[in-house]
Amino acid sequence: MVTTDERPEGRQRSAEEERLLAQRRRDTRNKWLWRIAGYVVVLLIWEYGFQAIMELIAGRSLNDALLPGPIRILQTIPDIWEDGEMLSNFGATLTRIGIGFGVSFIAGALIGLFTQNKWLDSFFRDLVVVSLTSPGLVWALTGLIIWGFKPLGWIFAIFMTTFALVSVNISEGVRALPKDLLDMAKAFGVSSIDRQRHIVIPHLAPYIFTAVRFGFSIAWKVTVLTEVFSSNKGIGFQMRVTSQVFQLDEFFTWVLSFFVFALFLEKVVLQRAEDRYFRWRQEVAT
Repeated sequence: MVTTDERPEGRQRSAEEERLLAQRRRDTRNKWLWRIAGYVVVLLIWEYGFQAIMELIAGRSLNDALLPGPIRILQTIPDIWEDGEMLSNFGATLTRIGIGFGVSFIAGALIGLFTQNKWLDSFFRDLVVVSLTSPGLVWALTGLIIWGFKPLGWIFAIFMTTFALVSVNISEGVRALPKDLLDMAKAFGVSSIDRQRHIVIPHLAPYIFTAVRFGFSIAWKVTVLTEVFSSNKGIGFQMRVTSQVFQLDEFFTWVLSFFVFALFLEKVVLQRAEDRYFRWRQEVAT
């Protein structure tokens, strides 16, 4: 199947294809320009406009030590990087997220499949609701009280705050399975493995990606939260230490690093994986 970006050897694009391709490029360029402009405006207000706003509202300026600007924070990053703290603490946080969310995703997916049975649905329903409505702080403190600094504490906190998101998405995906298509596949003698591969998994893929993206974002925040209370290494631990010793330039360096890395994982890793998996949609549309 041919897209507007790919064509057989020797075939020229039509005028309509050229127009659509040019429009797509303009839209992509404009989108990135507006996104970059948003970051620039926020950073400029932070660096130069916040003091003026404080003087206008409160009648006094804010000490630079309390809210260092982006330029000072950028100057702090090389010092943290040279000490090796950046890589080691990010590695500790990502390890916790990988283990905790991995366990949570497997359990949530199984619960989502089990809830198709009305008895098991009744058994798990209230637990899922409690997980969805409870703040992560509750589970972070509970894990700290029961297990202290042991790994089970943050695994418990991540699990209790994310498994329900996975469970609900998988459950809704299974409920929305095209029954007529499955019945037709059975009638034509399609094996169970092929039905799972060509019907069930492609149908559940959007729900799985949604569960991963939302669950991972919650796991990321809860992991850092648990590190603030019950860890001696990680991004959250560094935030706690630097705030306690009033090194706010380093504190905001860790905060901004957290934001930047979260955006990187979302926009570069997860988004690209999703776009690659669903690239057939663009091919079908064209």
